[in-house]
Amino acid sequence: MSKKQRISKSRFLNAKLTSTISITLVLVLLGFTILILFVGRGLSNYVKEKMSINVMLSEDISDAQINNLRKQLDGMPFVKSSRFISKEEAKEQLIKDLGEDPEELLGYNPAQDCIEIFLNSEYANSDSLQIISKKLKATTNISDLLYQQDVIDLINNNLSKITTILLILSAILLFISIALIRNTIRLSIYSKRFIINTMKLVGATDGFIRKPFVRSNALMGIFSGLLANAIIFAGLYYFNKEFGSLSSILNWTDLSIVFGIVIALGIIITSTAAIFAVNRYLKMNTDNLFYI
Repeated sequence: MSKKQRISKSRFLNAKLTSTISITLVLVLLGFTILILFVGRGLSNYVKEKMSINVMLSEDISDAQINNLRKQLDGMPFVKSSRFISKEEAKEQLIKDLGEDPEELLGYNPAQDCIEIFLNSEYANSDSLQIISKKLKATTNISDLLYQQDVIDLINNNLSKITTILLILSAILLFISIALIRNTIRLSIYSKRFIINTMKLVGATDGFIRKPFVRSNALMGIFSGLLANAIIFAGLYYFNKEFGSLSSILNWTDLSIVFGIVIALGIIITSTAAIFAVNRYLKMNTDNLFYI
């Protein structure tokens, strides 16, 4: 191999490496942006599923009736889980909260047996709670329901605002990312504009000329997507190792979707950018190639 050929090959590899690194970094940015949306959704569900309703039980209810009622509640579609809180447990909590025993002051234990139910996230809103409340109050052996409506409304409003902000931010970053990858591809194809023109002059069809560029850039998009996913996974692993609890708001299904989207975006954006870049030089006159 001659020195000129080695230099040419070295430049080609450097250009490919630079393009791959640039696209990978942009896809990492996109991946983390999409991941934030999934984390936001997971965090929203996590917070909502921590909301609970205290189902206060009648004084004369028996243990067997409590067990039957709890099984009945667990079978309802809006209930994620439940737990029984006895009078004694409730009194202990009152002592912690008040700093003194209310039974000593009142002469009796003011607490009641109750079943605390945790809702599925899709039911943790005002409209659903009104329907749930009516349904539960119609059930026998239930004397009252306790839940903080104002807190639930505040949480839902704040989560809605955060989701809207994240969506707007994601749209902006997606636009910027597409522009960056498009410019990277255009620069990589720019050096081959005379080859494209020569192929056109000898009678090659537009599709024939376009095909190797699209295939090459699509493969680069796949490789960049895989590298980006590796970087994202490493970042998540470090974050989870240092701070923990990430698994409670982000599962493997969500991660698989994010990784799939990153690779798909890598293929789509690079292929589309290659098509537009090649089309530009296909439509350009030979003389104009020297002045761009």
